[in-house]
Amino acid sequence: MVGFVDRLNAQVAVSFVGRWFSLEGSGASRERIGSRFTTEIRAGITTWAAMAYIISVNAAIISDSGGTCVCESETDPVCNTDPTYAACVNNVRNDLIIATAAISSLSSFLMGLLANLPIGMAPGLGLNAYFAYSVVGFHGTGIITYREALAAVFLEGWVFFFLSLIGLRQWLVRIMPQSLVLAVGAGIGLFIAFIGLSPTGLGVIGGDTTNLVGLGGCTPENFVSDTLPNYCAHGQLRNPTMWLGIFLGGILTVLLMLYRVRGAILIGILIVSIISWPRPTAVTFFPHTDAGDQLFDYFKQVVTFHPIQTVGNALDYNYGNGRVWYALVTFLYVDILGTSSLTLYSMAKFAGLRDPVTLDFERSTVAYCVDAFSISMGALMGTSPVTAFIESATGISEGGKTGITAITTAICFFISVFFSPIFASIPGWATGGALVIVGSLMIRNVRDINWDYIGDAVPAFLTLLVIPLTYNIAYGVIAGVISYLVINGIPWILMKISGGSLTPPNYDASEEWVIPPGSIFPWWMYVYLFLLFSFLASISIRLSHLSIFYLRLPDSNLLAAYLITTKTLSWTNVKIVLLWSLHNKRTVLERNQRRNLCKQTFLGCARVCGGNFF
Repeated sequence: MVGFVDRLNAQVAVSFVGRWFSLEGSGASRERIGSRFTTEIRAGITTWAAMAYIISVNAAIISDSGGTCVCESETDPVCNTDPTYAACVNNVRNDLIIATAAISSLSSFLMGLLANLPIGMAPGLGLNAYFAYSVVGFHGTGIITYREALAAVFLEGWVFFFLSLIGLRQWLVRIMPQSLVLAVGAGIGLFIAFIGLSPTGLGVIGGDTTNLVGLGGCTPENFVSDTLPNYCAHGQLRNPTMWLGIFLGGILTVLLMLYRVRGAILIGILIVSIISWPRPTAVTFFPHTDAGDQLFDYFKQVVTFHPIQTVGNALDYNYGNGRVWYALVTFLYVDILGTSSLTLYSMAKFAGLRDPVTLDFERSTVAYCVDAFSISMGALMGTSPVTAFIESATGISEGGKTGITAITTAICFFISVFFSPIFASIPGWATGGALVIVGSLMIRNVRDINWDYIGDAVPAFLTLLVIPLTYNIAYGVIAGVISYLVINGIPWILMKISGGSLTPPNYDASEEWVIPPGSIFPWWMYVYLFLLFSFLASISIRLSHLSIFYLRLPDSNLLAAYLITTKTLSWTNVKIVLLWSLHNKRTVLERNQRRNLCKQTFLGCARVCGGNFF
């Protein structure tokens, strides 16, 4: 007997929705086996449950930069004890909660609708830390202001859009040495875990007057001084909020994940938060102070619409400042090599959408363009670069295969916008454990690094080490790339000069670096180039004969056009055959074969006729 769910899945599959998202049974040329409407809905909710922590975590991290607030204290350069500045930062944090939920909803919706990928989008962990602590700095002590940093992110998005449109961004990810790709992701995991253990999270570690870092976890009255907060003079590891976060936000969450409870990270955060809300307790988030009373008054609203007031459209287009361009460049390569591009690529691979030959995935150009557009829109809302989230793997594991999963996630984020007082009242010790756990999930990349060859191992290790110790992802990427080029470049030169006699003894154990098959540029650029070539040829050369015919290629939905042109040149008679292809509706491999043939034909024509009309 066919149940209601089965009938619903069957009806949706044959509808326009089913054909658009290539559900199983839709009859689409690339229908995704095993994709069902109700399964996609469940997968989308699961993805949101795994990602929802970013709403409060992102707001907490970026608000550490101070946002649009200005510190005017002459005695305290970071305004740690200034109540006016603290109130301003709290308003920024509330706005960032709305901004995070809004941009996560918009970007996830576009990723699902246009790219048909089951991938959730949100401001990326690691990128937001780099934005807040390395570029803007804690309470505005960095190289540029918060407003200038947003302008750099806004421009970065459009640069990415152009690079994605021409296919260069996808190609750069595919040619990166695999060990460095894995090391960057793992290094970001260490960085995130370090933040989770820091005073903005659990508070397990803090500053130390003798060493670089030391044990934290003391109460404010045990700080060295008011100007050195989080430097514990004594009473380390005695703060009850720290232990609450460790046991319920950390260990309990891990146990739930051990038994594969969906939304385990969110459950841990909510349990710690709920325990921290009553007044007065030793772990309350609302102490009886002016700041605590203000937080509690906002919390009591529960459901409200809080418009973005302080961080919306707060960009300062001061592109004449060289430091803004420095931040832009570092955002670009950190985003390409560190998170955005690699995470999107990894999730597409995990969903089984990557072609094993070309190493590209379906609708990659559209997906990367959506990602780039979301980066710029996020800057307008006041947040750091948006990226594909690795927590999307939870929804994919639940059976998500199409964009319906991402759209469901987007709807959940949209609903979250109206519960901002709840998310604004999630304390740092509730999210600190989640950061450590996410970091532990990202560090597992190190098992696939080629540790057998020192030329691959040392650059990867430097990347892992430098990222958390410098509190800067960019420095780690620079250390890894430069060391890789030097360590592997010198032996390569010696091998070429000596004819192979100076080859390292274990060179065979090195990671093979090859340029993956396929072209840099997407299919549409070849269509454009061939059309442009034909137009120029028709203007520059008198055609003695022109015939056009259309041929449907066997086993393909592709309509190919052959343009056969016989030209009489001053020095010879040449017959030129141009071939271009519309988008292949079947496989990436088949499209790649057509593309290579087009490229070879075009280059041959250019060599023959280049001197006559170019």
